[in-house]
Amino acid sequence: MLKLFKTCVSVVMFTCVAGSAAAEGQLATVPVAYEVAPRERIWDGRIEAVNQATVSAQTSGRIAELPFDVNDFVDAGAVVMRFTDTEQRAALARAEAALQESQARLAQADQEFARVESVYEKGTVSKSLYDSARANRDSARARLNVARSDVATAKEQLEYTVVRAPYAGIVAERHVELGELVSPGQPLITGLSLQSLRVNVDVPQSMFHSVRTIGKAFVYARDQRIAAAQLTYFPVADAAANTFRVRVDLPDGSVTLYPGMFVKVGFVVGETQRLLVPVGSVVRRSELSAVYVVDDDRVTLRQVRLGRRYGDSQEVLAGLRDGETVALDPVTAGIYLKDQGEGQ
Repeated sequence: MLKLFKTCVSVVMFTCVAGSAAAEGQLATVPVAYEVAPRERIWDGRIEAVNQATVSAQTSGRIAELPFDVNDFVDAGAVVMRFTDTEQRAALARAEAALQESQARLAQADQEFARVESVYEKGTVSKSLYDSARANRDSARARLNVARSDVATAKEQLEYTVVRAPYAGIVAERHVELGELVSPGQPLITGLSLQSLRVNVDVPQSMFHSVRTIGKAFVYARDQRIAAAQLTYFPVADAAANTFRVRVDLPDGSVTLYPGMFVKVGFVVGETQRLLVPVGSVVRRSELSAVYVVDDDRVTLRQVRLGRRYGDSQEVLAGLRDGETVALDPVTAGIYLKDQGEGQ
């Protein structure tokens, strides 16, 4: 798609005179030419976090600890809230006591059944007594399983009094305060992760087919051009706006972008010819953008109007013509231009 400028760099020999002193050096240049670049259609989109959730209470209790506030960073698994757990610990103690009782009753039932079974084989007890002993043993086993389940439930309820972060991220909102009484299902805290972000864009119906066929997009934020990791298309049009929703997944770790921001999203819909120069050859001074144009042994600073950036290349909309030569090192070219003026 885009050609690099490394293969077409040339070196111009020059002699510059400053007062009575002469110096010789080399000035690396590159010819300006039209290159094949993507043709894009650009629309606005809003960034949102892929992982964003509100944690709700799974047990009742009073808020005893709130170690994090809004905008604080939280590691995955960190305790973000703690309840009073007196009731849950009492329930666990009751369940464990019932478990011990069930284990003792099962041991007694096993012994009783063993005695009845031994004499039943000798024919000294009735079949009904044997069946009753076996039923008591089976009932004791079932009650033991119920007791074990109650202990597991009580431990889970106790664990619910400690709320942990499901992933690393930022606390976006707190719905409760210290000392507040909460009940199951009540929202507690909202958080989001900055690791994985995406952009929702509404694409006009007329361009949806081209966008979906090519499947490439770039997000523009400040001076960055970030390639989309994946595109997701919603195959249902908005009846009022006649647009289709496209979800643009960003690469993990795009830390310069934040949920809620508006960004420009360029969807590739074809190819076009663009006049490109290396990014390093462009001089920016306040609102002025310029390049050093080299013509034989003369260097001039020329203002240009820039377009978008494509990797290591910068689009020039006006100020240069195809076939002209620009200096790769603006610092060296600026020194030569200054000495060139003093020598005249």
